[in-house]
Amino acid sequence: MSVAPVRSAPASPPAPATSRPARSGIRRRLLHAGAGLLVPLALLATWQAVVAAHVYAPAQLPPPYDVVLALRELLGRGELWHHVAISTQRVLIGFVLGSGAGLALGGLVGLSAPVRVLLSPTVQALRAIPSLAWVPLLLLWLGIGETPKVVLVAIGAFFPVYTTVASALAHVDPHFIEVGRAYGRTGVRLLGTVLLPAATPPVLAGLRLAMAQSWLFLVAAELIASSMGLGFLLIDSQNTGRTDVILLAILMLALLGKLSDTLLALAERRLLAGRS
Repeated sequence: MSVAPVRSAPASPPAPATSRPARSGIRRRLLHAGAGLLVPLALLATWQAVVAAHVYAPAQLPPPYDVVLALRELLGRGELWHHVAISTQRVLIGFVLGSGAGLALGGLVGLSAPVRVLLSPTVQALRAIPSLAWVPLLLLWLGIGETPKVVLVAIGAFFPVYTTVASALAHVDPHFIEVGRAYGRTGVRLLGTVLLPAATPPVLAGLRLAMAQSWLFLVAAELIASSMGLGFLLIDSQNTGRTDVILLAILMLALLGKLSDTLLALAERRLLAGRS
């Protein structure tokens, strides 16, 4: 008697090898995002508890709901996005100008020891000047238009980029420089094709610091005879006693700073992943 062969069930196609690591990466990012919300939620709860305990008068520290109402009021009048757009424009222009100058001078100082000896002490001394100390001079030299505001933001962006680029280039492996020169790379070509790629991680970190510094210098910049912007909103709300709007402006500055840093971090991750 013959036995019929047993047919095994067709094997299911193997799951893509990348699906499990991808799911794991998404889960890890969600966990990190959730953990990052713990401190803001704790601060919000503390804020509400302090208000409920009447530690401060409502004029000194309004409840969170009053800040939400102030947000609704400014949105209804169409003012908030106008202030946000003007401040963002100033930060972006100043960041580009200051970062470009920092890359140029930092590259020069990092590549040339004589230039480093000549310029580095002066630049480091200028770096110690507080942002508000520049305001009177910029008013005298550049007037009360947009130019002094953008220049002050550019000053804030310049120093982190200059410092990181100069330090990174000064510590590039000399073997990279020898190889670049062996292939005929000198001057700007050596900088662009060998040195900056070798110093990419610290340069990108310097750009993120420069963006954060740009938002810090923005408020000082908008003290210069401004009639719009989040810095102006802060000062105007102080003069009118609107503490809820002051807190709203501070929260908007924090959110915009975090958003811009997140975008730069994503660009940094993609750039470094593309090089690996």
